Amino acid sequence: MTGLTVLLPPSETKREGGDRTRTLDLGALSFPELADERAAVITAARSVSSEESSARTALKLGPKSIGERLRNLELETSPTMPAIERYTGVLYDPLRVEGADEATRRWWSAHVVVQSAMFGPIGAGDRIPAYRLSHDSRLGGLRLAKHWPSAASGALGARSDGLVLDLRSEGYRALGPVPDAVALRVVSIDDGGRRRALNHWNKTAKGRLVALLGRTSADIADMDELVAWARSHDVIVERTADGWDLVAESVEAVRD
Repeated sequence: MTGLTVLLPPSETKREGGDRTRTLDLGALSFPELADERAAVITAARSVSSEESSARTALKLGPKSIGERLRNLELETSPTMPAIERYTGVLYDPLRVEGADEATRRWWSAHVVVQSAMFGPIGAGDRIPAYRLSHDSRLGGLRLAKHWPSAASGALGARSDGLVLDLRSEGYRALGPVPDAVALRVVSIDDGGRRRALNHWNKTAKGRLVALLGRTSADIADMDELVAWARSHDVIVERTADGWDLVAESVEAVRD
């Protein structure tokens, strides 16, 4: 990947369905060198998902979500769809994937990577089934916190040539550290000019930013170019003593 690479976390909520004629093909996913690591996680996830009792503990499932364990038993036969469509929720809903044109989808496929607990880093256009697994899931003898970091970091480092914008949450960032990546802190600025880091709403702001990047087919190679691009769209991205901030109020104006 050249130019800008945007790293996103997955979402716990996932859209059901997909193309039943195209099931999971590990060899077709981005970063095919991770095939063995992916197969090991799939095997472990299937094992803990085979019974309700083990799935409840390993996957942290409650009475209403216990049925999601069955997704992990059908990974090879379930219908697939592009990852950018599979994930839903606060970060992904602002992308409005269902209404995106082909140019926007091509940009996401070329520049967006999702850090999945099940599959490791995958491209936005990679076709995946619905599954249930989080960065802190317990898979018996396989610990995701030890299994993914070295392999995922190596794959990302070998394939990313240019600016890496890291919008992942802390838990998923730990599964594939990228030392030179730039992490954006989402902040709100009050009337007195004081900055406050946001928690829940930071995902919405990040989703809106990625939506705008895709819709404008942004051509960005470094932070200076990102700041200039953002300014041209009335979005505020600026450096502070603590790193880089994205001002949430500015990206709200481009949500449509």
